Amino acid sequence: MLRTSLLVCALLAAPALAKEKPAGQPPVPVEQSKTVMRKATIGGEALEYAVTSEFLTLRDDGGAARAEVFHMAYSKWHGGIDVKRPVTFVFNGGPGSASLWLHLGGVGPRRVKMSDEGEALKPPATLVDNPDSWLAVTDLVFIDPVGTGYSRPAKGKKQGEFSGLEEDTAAVAEFIRAWITKHGRWSSPKFLAGESYGTMRAASVASTLQRRHGMRLNGIVLVSTVLDMRTIRGSSDNDLPDVLFLPAFAATAWYHKKLTGDRAPLLAAAEKFAIEKYLVGLAKGSALGTEERAALAAEYAGLTGLDVEYVKQCGLRVGMSRFAKELLRDRARTVGRLDSRLLGIDRDSGGSRYEYDPSMVAVDGPFSSAFQQYIRNELEFRIERPYRTLGGVGRWKYPEGRYASVTDRLRSAMTKNPHLRVLVASGYYDLATPYFAADYTMRRLGLPPELQRNIRTRYYDAGHMMYTHTPSRKKLARDITEFYGWTLGQAPASETAGAATEK
Repeated sequence: MLRTSLLVCALLAAPALAKEKPAGQPPVPVEQSKTVMRKATIGGEALEYAVTSEFLTLRDDGGAARAEVFHMAYSKWHGGIDVKRPVTFVFNGGPGSASLWLHLGGVGPRRVKMSDEGEALKPPATLVDNPDSWLAVTDLVFIDPVGTGYSRPAKGKKQGEFSGLEEDTAAVAEFIRAWITKHGRWSSPKFLAGESYGTMRAASVASTLQRRHGMRLNGIVLVSTVLDMRTIRGSSDNDLPDVLFLPAFAATAWYHKKLTGDRAPLLAAAEKFAIEKYLVGLAKGSALGTEERAALAAEYAGLTGLDVEYVKQCGLRVGMSRFAKELLRDRARTVGRLDSRLLGIDRDSGGSRYEYDPSMVAVDGPFSSAFQQYIRNELEFRIERPYRTLGGVGRWKYPEGRYASVTDRLRSAMTKNPHLRVLVASGYYDLATPYFAADYTMRRLGLPPELQRNIRTRYYDAGHMMYTHTPSRKKLARDITEFYGWTLGQAPASETAGAATEK
């Protein structure tokens, strides 16, 4: 699956599930580790696996505790753990999101039961086996960064010491180094998988692991990617989001039958217009002539299903919030931010902004309650500390201000480790981190052609959390299997010869 208003799941505005103990009361006892054995059929194979719910203490160079990091590790069991099997460290974004979204959405061996389209079912939420789990090809470690989930700063430490791009990067990289060392996994192929802001974390952590800890990764999976905040944070001094969101607007309008014809040529036309005409027109500013402005408004409207006069009233810059409210105003419905296939109902149909994100509402309650059931009843991990699904990290610090970027960190990691490969997974109906913004970013890393070929991009008929959509979850599982086979050189050439970009 950004600040709370930007992401979720990556990006999911779910509150903490309980209040903290008031100051001065005895601390809640914390159980440090619990391992249980489970069996499942995953990837067509019946396998046994160990799942460990555990805290790992981060320490400074002097040995003093800095934080307790909660994580859940899954390992395929062959009478023991294969220390040479790939291991993937998984996290969501936020910033401030725990890892339960990827964990229980489609990556782990258990998942929250949703409708095939990704809609919430009647409560209470239930868990089902996930035959599409990535455990088929890799062991998994789901990390809750400090301030999320059950992870907290150590006594005497403050959350602000971990709440920032640099601070978070250092802590997550140190956790990975410590976990690898503790469990004897230095000989394992190593991967990262992040969603939304978690993709920014993944790129930054990859560079830090390589530079600070001498750890080279085999691969990175970027789900609903944002590596450069300029691509999603619009303002009067930044036209990029207006341009890069447009193809996702076109896809959404097509899905809701505001446009006719086939989707593929529509998106090709939207992408071409966005870069070759729209971007140029916005760059002209007040120098844009009346006739040219009218022509741009007409073509914009024709590609997005909006009324041309509305586009003119918005000064050619509609923006995500206005689009979500306006597209289906005639039906008194709004479209979702995380997944624009899902619809909301506002109290005021005449307003200028949507009141809530229906795609966020579809997941926050079911995932939160399902996790509580899972950790206590199935995994037998007893803890009274509140599990923070999102929030609790306070103000997030960016070294470059609101337009922070980690693109050069990813470029550096891939240049210094030419064996590092990257999979980019994007949903067509994601209005939080749109697919065309990810495409734009990945094409501008500044890599030579031979390293650019180490990046593969795959697209899904869903939104930000594409794994909640059954057909997309199954496609993602197939793409993951292919990616790991390609990266590790284990698959026949015929299985790894797919195009770098596949739409």
